[in-house]
Amino acid sequence: MALRRVGRFGALRPCGPGPPVLAALRPPPPPPLSVPIMAVSRWALGARWLRSRYERFLQRRLPRIYVLHCAFTAGLEALLADAREVQRIRQTMAKEGLSSTQLSYRDMERLRQFRRDVLQAVPVALIAIPPFANFLVLLLMYFFPRQLLIRHFWTRRQQEEFSEENHSARRAAYPAVLRCLGSALQALPEQRLQLRLRELCLEVQRGRHPRVAELCAVRSLFSGPSLRLAELQAAHLIRHLDQAMFRLGLAQLSEEELRAACYLRGLNPRRLSAAQCRAWLEQWLGLSCVLQASEVSLLANSMVLLSLNYPGVEQR
Repeated sequence: MALRRVGRFGALRPCGPGPPVLAALRPPPPPPLSVPIMAVSRWALGARWLRSRYERFLQRRLPRIYVLHCAFTAGLEALLADAREVQRIRQTMAKEGLSSTQLSYRDMERLRQFRRDVLQAVPVALIAIPPFANFLVLLLMYFFPRQLLIRHFWTRRQQEEFSEENHSARRAAYPAVLRCLGSALQALPEQRLQLRLRELCLEVQRGRHPRVAELCAVRSLFSGPSLRLAELQAAHLIRHLDQAMFRLGLAQLSEEELRAACYLRGLNPRRLSAAQCRAWLEQWLGLSCVLQASEVSLLANSMVLLSLNYPGVEQR
């Protein structure tokens, strides 16, 4: 074992690795992370205690605000869970070299809905960042829930109420869509198909539900310049969703997924059973899956033609 001089008087001390007995006698170094972990634990316990006191105060003094607080907390957790799921989907897309149109139906629908939600959720998320600033979010939820918040922060009752209001506003525009479609028929060159489509629109206006075969018979008209909508991105997106849904199979969808799919495509499923929703989606897929990309405007118009007089739908 080598020796070296240290200190003012040149005392000899061993250098290099010492005998095993010396190493065994040295006290073990303290764990470097013990203090930070304890500090974080104390902070977490304190934050949990403050949150419990805050929630008890709301529950006793402001019960309505407490209900909104619970909805906000659950909604924030659901939004974060969706964000993690979307991150997983994007990682899978990057790893396997997939495009969004090659995803499964549920992954494609989750990406579509998350894009829509996150644009509206960004202002609320920025407001809620400071400690206890969610009280301001609660006020927004109370006074302007439909305008400023997304579905994650709505109560169950609000979700049903706002869906009805949105569909009522959408349904109010259906007669105008039929009138515009009828007025555009005058510029169509094929007289036979023009008459067939005119009769079809008149029958829908009188309350008859059209068959898919009748719509397929006039599909070529919607690829022409008079009725074609080249930049109809929403209809193209629905078409990709339809193809993914067809690959999955309607039997694999839950009742909630069936109702959401009907609502997205223009049909109000509130008073329909799961079997009725599935039957309508079968009609929709029977049309959507045979259309070409150039005929996608027929799919957009079918949101009116196939949903306006479907049996069981509440007429307003």
